[in-house]
Amino acid sequence: MSEIPSPPSRIPEQVRRLGVVAVLMAGGFIVVRTWAISPEYKDTSLQKSEAVEREKAKPVHYAGAAACTECHEDQCGEQQLGKHRNLSCGTCHGALQKHVDDPLNEANRPYAPRERDFCPQCHAYDPARPTGFPQINPAIHNPLKPCISCHKPHAPEPPETPQECSACHAEIARTKMVSPHALLECTTCHTTLEEHKTTPRGAKPSRPTTREFCGTCHNKGTAEKSAPKVDLATHEVKYLCWQCHYPHSP
Repeated sequence: MSEIPSPPSRIPEQVRRLGVVAVLMAGGFIVVRTWAISPEYKDTSLQKSEAVEREKAKPVHYAGAAACTECHEDQCGEQQLGKHRNLSCGTCHGALQKHVDDPLNEANRPYAPRERDFCPQCHAYDPARPTGFPQINPAIHNPLKPCISCHKPHAPEPPETPQECSACHAEIARTKMVSPHALLECTTCHTTLEEHKTTPRGAKPSRPTTREFCGTCHNKGTAEKSAPKVDLATHEVKYLCWQCHYPHSP
């Protein structure tokens, strides 16, 4: 009677070899972790204390706003009430620890930015910045003049409140200027409170809330002959017009 062959293994040879390698690696990790690593390397409290000592040994460069207040109480008080209240003194004046240690030394005099390109680092137009953040186009906003000639750095409100939207929204105004909406006044689509001129982020302009607003010019059958027409009853009925069309360059 012939011998019955044994059934083939269900686990491929490659998988079994991989399993052996995994077991050996896990065992090696446990051995190294348990016996080979010195205990002080596993003591997190020791690591934390050494990290603190290492950081404390580094030289101090920034004194902090509290140190500035001791001598510059008026300027610090003015800044705390102004639009720059969330900026530290070192943001504009640089590292000040040496000045605090030896304030009479002219070599330690704080840096005072007067270059035209300093303030635009924050205030040049950038679409990624929050709506209402003061932004300008440096090329046309009082060109060549230092910003501090009109704005007090510690309380940067302008001496006269701008009456034109382009004073703060220059990039939007430039975009609209070459668009089909060039002849529309900003107030055609936006209702703006007087407070917007002094607290732009706290009193934001209104935006159209209905499709019928744009439809006064763009719905089929309206009297405005030059405006492109759509049928509001069927054209993307789920959305407001400005959710698909950028209104300043539609």
